[in-house]
Amino acid sequence: MAALVVGAWLALALVGASPYAGYLDHQVAIDSTALPYGARLAIFVTGWLVMSVAMMLPSSLPLVTVFRTITRRRERPGRDLGLLIAGYLVMWAGFGLVAFLGDTVIHEAVERAGRLASYESYILAATLLVAGLFQFSPLKYSCLRECRSPVGFLASHWHGGDRRWAAFALGVRHGVFCVGCCWALMLLMFAVGGVNLGWMLLLGAVMFAEKAVSWGGWITKPAGVLFALWGVGLALGLPFVPGVL
Repeated sequence: MAALVVGAWLALALVGASPYAGYLDHQVAIDSTALPYGARLAIFVTGWLVMSVAMMLPSSLPLVTVFRTITRRRERPGRDLGLLIAGYLVMWAGFGLVAFLGDTVIHEAVERAGRLASYESYILAATLLVAGLFQFSPLKYSCLRECRSPVGFLASHWHGGDRRWAAFALGVRHGVFCVGCCWALMLLMFAVGGVNLGWMLLLGAVMFAEKAVSWGGWITKPAGVLFALWGVGLALGLPFVPGVL
């Protein structure tokens, strides 16, 4: 798994330095006419999937570690682990797809009003505010409990039957709870757009700590306060509040 994560970060760094980096930015991908919409959508979702490997897969380390320990003496444990990871990533690819399609609808609606540029800062401010407030929500903590208890999660959600399907389904279920607790922060990553390695590292570190580190719960609410205040300040146009770089 470490090789997969490192490879994803290297790929993102290389793409970010290339002329094709724009296609991983949702705004460029939506507005560009160089390729058909379906091709732009496929490129974006592929890039989003690589970003999910880099940012989100490390936070699933507790579950992956327990799963490998349990299955290592079985036949073809690597296959089962691969299916677990695939199921997990399917959920994040789906999230990226929904975010892109939803953003397309928003862009079209705002463009009809002829005021896209004036709305961009407010959309970003609203995303920051949503990301901040969600850090205090019961859903956030309910999903975090599932993600932070790998042994209990396996006991509750790993059912019998076909081993391949069971491993894949377990990954999907884990992905559901991971999306449930991290969707707002990843929506912020979507809003920032592009191959912004700094934001990827920041948000990836927050989500990793929340899910995989014993003291991670202590940063959830402070991060929420920071993002919410940032969003309010950006919406009000306060001069000392920076935009997202």
